[in-house]
Amino acid sequence: MTAGARIVGVDPEQCRPEDLAPAVAWLRDGGIVVFPTDTLYGLAVDIRSRVAVKRLFALKGRSARAAMPLIAADIAQVVACGGALDAREARLASAFWPGPLSIVRDAPPWVAPEVHGGRRTIAIRVPAHPVARRLCEAWGGPLSATSANLSGAPGVDRVDALGAIAEDPGVLVIDAGVTPGGLPSTLVDARTSRPVLLREGAIPWSRVLEFLYA
Repeated sequence: MTAGARIVGVDPEQCRPEDLAPAVAWLRDGGIVVFPTDTLYGLAVDIRSRVAVKRLFALKGRSARAAMPLIAADIAQVVACGGALDAREARLASAFWPGPLSIVRDAPPWVAPEVHGGRRTIAIRVPAHPVARRLCEAWGGPLSATSANLSGAPGVDRVDALGAIAEDPGVLVIDAGVTPGGLPSTLVDARTSRPVLLREGAIPWSRVLEFLYA
């Protein structure tokens, strides 16, 4: 971390949406925000802005064909983004949110196409980290949550490990201390008659199936 890095320090247990006003202003100006999640630190941008999303991809060196996961403050934001949850989605949400389970849904037309890499779907979850949820609450909707690292590099659980990400002039960092780390969110597509595991992560597939078919 360089001495000139733009940092907003917060206490995860005491953080209020208004404490994140500098980060919200940064996002509105098309900037990129580093923030803590219930796994690792992530990168947030305005998912409606093609320019902001492209900046994030350029920062990470990420392929334009790779979709970005999203987070929301609560189920109400998820519904506002992609419509009402169906029975299976609601069951998964009840069992695993807040937490590291991302559910694939049809992408609304207002989401920048670069977010989903042309797939027309989004993967969204409500994270089990108060600062991540407060950021979405302060913003007023879902945000991107791709990992805060250069593509191919390990994810980071603390701001001191951000390296070149934090040195970029387009980045603001929310420092909330060390995150839990571990695996990324498990990614599930439950839109069809037979749910599909797209990525096994922090929540084992066996647990997902148990809650779907118990």
